[in-house]
Amino acid sequence: MTHYSDDCEFDLHPGSRAGPVLIFVHGGAWRAEDKAMHADLARRLAAASGCPVAVPNYRLTPADNTDPKWRHPIHAGDVLAFLNFIRGHPGVDADNLVLIGHSCSAHMLAAIALQSAEPALVPAPAVLAAIRGIVCSEGIFDLDALLVRFPDYRAWFIAPAFGPGPDYAQYNAAAWPLRDGGARIEWLLLHSHEDTLVDVAQAELMHAHLTALDPARTVLELDTVTGDHDDVLASEAYVARVCAFVARFS
Repeated sequence: MTHYSDDCEFDLHPGSRAGPVLIFVHGGAWRAEDKAMHADLARRLAAASGCPVAVPNYRLTPADNTDPKWRHPIHAGDVLAFLNFIRGHPGVDADNLVLIGHSCSAHMLAAIALQSAEPALVPAPAVLAAIRGIVCSEGIFDLDALLVRFPDYRAWFIAPAFGPGPDYAQYNAAAWPLRDGGARIEWLLLHSHEDTLVDVAQAELMHAHLTALDPARTVLELDTVTGDHDDVLASEAYVARVCAFVARFS
């Protein structure tokens, strides 16, 4: 375990060959989970792909938060700080990163790779150029659409993480344009029909948006992985599909 900032740590699981570094960013509704919970997944990905796998922590929003300092974009900002850090880490290919997001972290990765409205999330050109691919599983992208399906999520984690308000249109990742230099990123969107926490419509909305931006660089798969929201990560199908995607950049 190593610190990449005063607040956050990461784990790096070594690979067996030269290749991209895989960066798995955990979910947890912007308020829960820890890198240690995904150590087994990271080891499985490293063994199956041969690539090093990094798992960073990021600051979490406290339950019932009302303090703006704990709101978006702090979570994604920590992830961007980690991307800056890991590119200078010994043994890492600084120009070959594959980002992997699950649930809320899919939104964080989109906020960095696409042109969100947060100045703090603008990546340096070299960092954006280093991002070769992004895998999102069971991703959250459109908060307002999510609230239509799950209205209780407003009080549970959306208002604490994004603040109170009548809507969250400004945070809709399925509406953000490409950043200059971001058109070369390839996207893989995975979603299970058995997910009871995030509906398939989230992936479909993001796929439609990314396809409109660049139809050649986005794949949506709704039948590759099965199981409920977090059970997806335990499946062999998930590891196999991520590794097949990663092989494109080796």
